[in-house]
Amino acid sequence: MGSISLRNATFLAQTTLFQDLTLVVGERDRIGLVAGNGAGKSTLLKCLAGLLEPTHGEIVRSRGMRVAFIEQDMPEALLDLSLHDAVSSAFPPAERDHQEWRVHVVLDEFETPPDLRERPVRLLSGGWQRLALIARAWVTEPDALLLDEPTNHLDLEKLLLLERWIANAAGSIPMVIASHDRDFLDACTTKTLFLRPDASVMFSHPYRRARDLLADHDATLASKNEKDLREIKKLRQNAGELRNVGINSGSDLLLSKAKQLTKRAAALEEGLQALHKERPGEIRLVNRGTHAKVLVTLENVAVQKPDGGRLFEIPKLEIAQGERIVLLGRNGVGKSQLIRLLHRTMTGGSEIPGIRISPSVVLGYTDQDMAQLPVKQTAHDFILSAFRLGDQRSRALLAGAGFPIEKQTMPIAKFSPGQKARLGLLALRLAEPNFYLMDEPTNHVDIPGREMLENEILASEATSILVSHDRSFVKTVGTRFLVIEGRRIKEVDTPEVFYRTMGTGALPG
Repeated sequence: MGSISLRNATFLAQTTLFQDLTLVVGERDRIGLVAGNGAGKSTLLKCLAGLLEPTHGEIVRSRGMRVAFIEQDMPEALLDLSLHDAVSSAFPPAERDHQEWRVHVVLDEFETPPDLRERPVRLLSGGWQRLALIARAWVTEPDALLLDEPTNHLDLEKLLLLERWIANAAGSIPMVIASHDRDFLDACTTKTLFLRPDASVMFSHPYRRARDLLADHDATLASKNEKDLREIKKLRQNAGELRNVGINSGSDLLLSKAKQLTKRAAALEEGLQALHKERPGEIRLVNRGTHAKVLVTLENVAVQKPDGGRLFEIPKLEIAQGERIVLLGRNGVGKSQLIRLLHRTMTGGSEIPGIRISPSVVLGYTDQDMAQLPVKQTAHDFILSAFRLGDQRSRALLAGAGFPIEKQTMPIAKFSPGQKARLGLLALRLAEPNFYLMDEPTNHVDIPGREMLENEILASEATSILVSHDRSFVKTVGTRFLVIEGRRIKEVDTPEVFYRTMGTGALPG
């Protein structure tokens, strides 16, 4: 099976992404790769795969080792192939007929419905495209798998399927998995590498336990640095005093001792380790408040598909101030359609019988892809024109959200998905709403950003309706949980009730 060894690997881009990284990826290793957006996770995976070379140091793969790298995006060349053919094309043309059986076995492992196998990849959901890329890599029987954000676009059902596959079907093959999904990392990894520009840190534990150990590590390092800095200051003061006395008295002994103290101070200073600081960009929310007790009422409201087909009906639902309602259900049951229906009603796009909105409601809205952003504008022009806060204030707010000056003047269309998410959340804050409609707000947001968003939603106590496949996010922020299943909507006490039913096809009771 072999291994991948890194020896003092360093990668320099516009900034240092990682340096002096030494580790071995070997049999049965399941390494979770954790860092903020743009901090080098994809770069490291490409180095491990042999697609990039480190600036310094070396990466050695065992002779003959086959490494499969699953990137985030589906290659353009595969989009017009059927799902079956996209997987089969991983083999050379001369081998495809001979390997046909293996293609079917792998598609069965991923529980691929027969009708999807002949559907063009272009027409598949983002989740099935992700699984197709993983299946395409797996069918070639690699010796190691490198996965870059494998849970992007997966609904909960497919996410749990992927977790089961990694735990069972994938066997002892080593994997390195870059992800922002905390529950997924806990379920699928045994080690965690926190990638940092100065000194990366690895623990032989899944994410949450490793995160606690990292906090202890950083606290110990900060305490040691503080102690050493006090000692350095004291040594330099003593050295200065001895030097002055030695010069004035002509004592070579005192001058020699002053040099010794200065040398000790320099050695301590050289041993100081840089303290890591997360710089994900600020995420903040506000709640302008309202005196209304009930902000939204729905009674006998039918939620429909864009073509008019009925998805489900809501007999009665009242949303009181301060409630945070999470919509749960498989993809396609109508969660996003309900969000869009409420959005149209609240923005005056249409008046829907059975929906009553309090006049005091001020809406804050985000959709899954941040499509509400004007992609032809620059970030600076968007914030300046939409909120009229003045040039200097607009630039300061963008900088605080993680956008340096050079990014502020780029068209939003050129932003990464993570940058669009941060800009959309900044705009959400500046709208000063008292009611949030948020469809997958954690899409493409890194772990520090997700935790900031959770804290801000809790601190602002804003009334919300949310859709999310991030289990940690749902459990942290939700106060009510509505499950859409079988063309009906039902309230459950906890999201775990829904999670336990995934794959069974029905809710209890």
